[in-house]
Amino acid sequence: MAKKEKVQEMFNGIAPKYDLLNHLLSMGIDKSWRRKAMKVVGAGPKDLVLDIACGTGDFSIEALKHGVKRVVGADISENMLAVAREKAKAKGLSDQLDFQFGDSENLSFDSNTFDAVTVAFGVRNFEHLELGLAEMCRVLKPGGKVVILEFSTPEHFPMKQLYNFYFKHILPFVGGMISGNRKAYEYLPASVFAFPQGKKFLDIMRDAGYTNVSQQRLTFGIASLYEGEK
Repeated sequence: MAKKEKVQEMFNGIAPKYDLLNHLLSMGIDKSWRRKAMKVVGAGPKDLVLDIACGTGDFSIEALKHGVKRVVGADISENMLAVAREKAKAKGLSDQLDFQFGDSENLSFDSNTFDAVTVAFGVRNFEHLELGLAEMCRVLKPGGKVVILEFSTPEHFPMKQLYNFYFKHILPFVGGMISGNRKAYEYLPASVFAFPQGKKFLDIMRDAGYTNVSQQRLTFGIASLYEGEK
């Protein structure tokens, strides 16, 4: 199978346990990362935001807390989208959140539609990274902002060594035990280590059409917040 199909199948399989494991394996730090990212989004125009690889909707819901009026969430996993829709319904947010099937490399939206485009822990899953970033830029309004939250790897002792041990051994074991899909949680660290980080990713963003790109490392470099403008 192509990478896209493998990712789709993997996330469809772990959707029921995804939120539990996401917060457990990150020890809840992922919530603060999302808040920090959404403060960046909320500082600009915020009528309509596109959340790519929206998963179970946490990032989209966080956007509303920071003043965004409406969010369209797109994902290739129908099972993840089903969880997101149930969350929106339970919170009474269905009128502001529209979760729909969408492929980052072939978005169905008109050019210059969204005030901001966000991705949380999803760009490393793109089959064709450059194409996905270019599509996101296309649907972004001129002057609009892209905000990308993604895992990265610490660079300094001892966090680098602790992180590598946790990611390679503890995370796959715990994730596999709870979800019943160890391969999915072996894929996660492998995809992070293979992803072009820091300057390499910023250069790819520039090539995709973004300006004023920047990286902010979070929590000793475990995650990075990337920004850019159209």
